[in-house]
Order: sequence, then C-alpha cells, then structure tokens
Amino acid sequence: MVGSGAGSAAYGLLPADTTEDVRTRGAGVSTQVAVLPVGSFEQHGPFLPLATDTLVACAIAREIAAAHPVHLLPPVTIACSHEHAAWPGTVSISSVTLHAVVRDIADSLRRSGVDALVVVNGHGGNYVLGNVVQESSARGERMALFPAAEDWETARERAGVVTSLLTDMHAGEIETSILLHAHPELVRPGNESADFTADDRRHLLTVGMSAYTESGVIGRPSLGSAEKGKALLASLAESFGAYVELLT
Repeated sequence: MVGSGAGSAAYGLLPADTTEDVRTRGAGVSTQVAVLPVGSFEQHGPFLPLATDTLVACAIAREIAAAHPVHLLPPVTIACSHEHAAWPGTVSISSVTLHAVVRDIADSLRRSGVDALVVVNGHGGNYVLGNVVQESSARGERMALFPAAEDWETARERAGVVTSLLTDMHAGEIETSILLHAHPELVRPGNESADFTADDRRHLLTVGMSAYTESGVIGRPSLGSAEKGKALLASLAESFGAYVELLT
C-alpha cells in the first residue's frame, strides 16, 4: 500500500522515501495524510534509553505506514519533559516552541499538497499537542492526535498487558514491551527488578517526577515482552484506520 521506501527506515527513525515515492503515493489518494512522530529525550530509568519516547512514536508510525498510504515524516526528538528535569540527560523545549514547530510543519505540508497531518505522540507530557490539534481543527485544517487513550486501552487489552494505563505511567510494561520488540538491542538489563508503582500523582505538575520515584520508573517493566510489543503496535495500526477515514 505504500511507496517502495516508506516502510524502511534508518535505525527506525528516518524514513527512506525519495521524492518520487511521495509523488507516486500521493497520486493514488484523494487526500494525502502525513504522520509526524513526536517523542522526547528524557530519563526512562536505568534500563531504557533517553530516546525511548521517540523510538516508541517512530515504531507506531512505521507500523501505520506499513498498513496505510501515509507520508511518513522524521520525528521531533526533543519536546516537553520538564517534569523529568531532576535526572541527568533529560532535555526539554518549551511548549510554545513545540506548538510552533508542529504548526510550521503542518503549514509546510499544505504548501506541498499534503492537506492532513496526524501527530503520533510518544510522550504523555506533550500536553500542548492537544492544543495544536484543537486550534488547527477550529481553523478548518485537517489534523489529528494519535493514539487516543481509547486506542491505547484497546491495544493494552488485545496485547494482554496486565498493568492499567494509570499504573503504567513511565518506563513500564508498555514502553518496555514495544522496545523489546522494535529495538531489543537498546534494552539494558534491569527491567526485571525495576517495578515501582505510584498511582496517586495528583501533584505531578507541581513537584515533578522525582517526588514520586527515585529510579525514574513508575510501572511494571518486569511484565514487558516482545510479543506484547508486537501486538500493541498491530492494534494501534488497526485503530489508525478510523483516523484516515475521518481526515479523508
């Protein structure tokens, strides 16, 4: 369903499309849909890389591009991770900057004939992405944010993920599973003994993650598996079909 290079990527991040791939794919659809992975660069405990959210967003986007005729974009790799600032390696940009970057990308796509944009968000702290989509839709532009909580819940159930979405907050069963499937070489030893839960996080925005966890983990990564990761991605790609219908 996709161009010859759309499903391949350099280390799972950079699409290998040529301009002719994009032209050919666009000729076969009435409305072109671009997919923009947005991740972060933040701590994910001692066993997952700082780029985890970006890798997750790219894995979802690749799965989507393999199943749907979309224009796969390279990721935004640094976003709003201010709640993780207490850990070394975490880097953030302001919500204003992230808002502007996504808006600029959408504007550029429309000038080149791609009318619809779906933002695939890999980091829960990128709250501003909801505002970008909300404002764009009010202007009559075609934009969506994926996955919704309902998409994650469906994927969780289909994949047999035990941990609830509330408990599986950070570096837990879902993220560990997706990386064990998509990038097992990047998962270091330690997830088997790193489980930690903190379901009452009502002051998270005020005090940050460090008030709730010393390790940086909130969830049950010991339950992660490559099989669950594969099933999670397959379910999300299926759920994406409704977004294509809505935007086209």
